[in-house]
Amino acid sequence: MKWSEYTWTQVEHCYQAILEMPFITELSAGTLPVETFKFYMAQDSLYLEHFGRALSLVGAKAYDIQDVLAFIRFAEGAIVVENALHETYFKDFGLTDRGTMQPACHHYIHFLKSTAAFDAVEVGMAALLPCFWIYKKVGDHIFQNQETVNNPYKKWIQTYSNEDFGALVQQAINICDAAAERSTPEIRERMTQAFITSSHLEFDFWQGAYHNRKWNVF
Repeated sequence: MKWSEYTWTQVEHCYQAILEMPFITELSAGTLPVETFKFYMAQDSLYLEHFGRALSLVGAKAYDIQDVLAFIRFAEGAIVVENALHETYFKDFGLTDRGTMQPACHHYIHFLKSTAAFDAVEVGMAALLPCFWIYKKVGDHIFQNQETVNNPYKKWIQTYSNEDFGALVQQAINICDAAAERSTPEIRERMTQAFITSSHLEFDFWQGAYHNRKWNVF
């Protein structure tokens, strides 16, 4: 069994919880409150900037030159291509300011950047993978199970269910599998734990957006 196959079995319950959470079910049905989606998009825009930086860090540390190039391209996609989608949504939904980073976003991106910077490169790769893989699976699930023509969030759904994004996700999975194959059992276990943590943080990011979770003011 490949590392990715085994590791996915460890987060299947988390993925199922994501599919059943109100943010995803309401987005899927097109009934998610606009203000909730606006809060999410602002936080996600902030997240993508730092996600791109974490991808760049892993690319700089990668052993194989093809992996270096892949992670540089992933970073470009996060910062340029997906930010273009956010700019479209900002216009469509009347957002003018991303605001400040709130707890769920702050926790997630700091875990990614610290892991990318200070842990083994294989562990950094694994920590970054859920953002690719879970979004693709969620996008596919919504696209296959819901009528999206009149859904106000159809651009988001189309972005994460399209074939081009799917090819990038598969590339990221393949890189992680190859890295796990040539690493030690200890590193593979740390990769799995990093993947699990990021999967939980994916859930928490959407949960935080749904509940408009912000810093407490004392």
